[in-house]
Amino acid sequence: MNQFISFVKKEFYHIFRDPRTMLILLGMPIVQIIIFGFALTNEVKNSSIAVLDFANDQGSASIIQEIDASKYFTVNNRLSSYNQIESEFKKGKTKMVLVLPKNFYQDLMHENKAYIQLIADASDPNVANTLTNYATVIIMDYQSRINQHKKLPYIINTEVKMLYNPQLKGAYSFVPGVMAMVLMLVCTMMTAITIVREKETGTMEVMLVSPVKPLKIILAKAVPYLLLSLVNIASILLLSVFVLDVPINGSLTLLIAESILFTITTLSLGLLISSSTSSQQTAMFISLTGMFLPTVMLSGFMFPVENMPLPLQLISNLVPAKWYYVIVKSVMIKGVGIESIWQETLILVGMTLLLLVLSIKKFKIRLS
Repeated sequence: MNQFISFVKKEFYHIFRDPRTMLILLGMPIVQIIIFGFALTNEVKNSSIAVLDFANDQGSASIIQEIDASKYFTVNNRLSSYNQIESEFKKGKTKMVLVLPKNFYQDLMHENKAYIQLIADASDPNVANTLTNYATVIIMDYQSRINQHKKLPYIINTEVKMLYNPQLKGAYSFVPGVMAMVLMLVCTMMTAITIVREKETGTMEVMLVSPVKPLKIILAKAVPYLLLSLVNIASILLLSVFVLDVPINGSLTLLIAESILFTITTLSLGLLISSSTSSQQTAMFISLTGMFLPTVMLSGFMFPVENMPLPLQLISNLVPAKWYYVIVKSVMIKGVGIESIWQETLILVGMTLLLLVLSIKKFKIRLS
């Protein structure tokens, strides 16, 4: 029994001496429960909306105030014409536009009937459907209050218009998300084990004594995966268009160029992981665990980022898949050009340069 207890103590010492093991055992459950607890929800909150108020009367002001006061909406912009609606959606921030027609309150009081239009960005059909339902409930609640003790009820008819995806097909949001997830996981995971594999097989010594500079060695490791990723991009786009009926409304050239940029970003991340680890198992574990959860939970693909607490929203900015998901959805579904996605593009370029520099600095020219 004493021998058994000694072995148990010995194993505890091994665990306590290894910070990575302690992080996995104690840190990962905490991180997962926080991320899943705050991000894993179908509720949509704090969604940015715009208002086009032609009425500017008592009734329209009351409805706008009630919608803005709810936890689901934040009125961030006021429009002056219908022509501004599509350009507002193409900026990527506004999820819905509330349109109140001229003489809204007058029609409601004198004719006992008025109309309100809800125009939603249906490139994410689940969010669009949820927001229009929330807004409709708030409008109906306003209608119920003004109908108290009225013999002839006031009726507010709500007209809902889904922009970009009137049929609310799930594939419209599914395809951009899958593109981001596939490229992120496959490219990062494959390149994460390349340099480590050379170390484990002993061929790294041969490469290091060659006249080839470390930068060229790193780039040579990435090029094959870049070319193979182009095949993945082509297959995903072909299946999306011809099988899932998801249109490419924007420039195909721009979409491919942005996909190549994101692929280079993920390859750079994989190379950094590979340069920083000493075994294939460790590199595989970091690439799978460290990339899969943030890509799924914090990219906006499965759950809206604006629903999350501010710390998680800030952390999501470090996930490259978030920016690529915005780019693909904007170009493919909304048909925007580079003028609408230049900020996201610059962020990916900056991430790529930073990861490449770190990969080169972490690359050891001497093996210990």
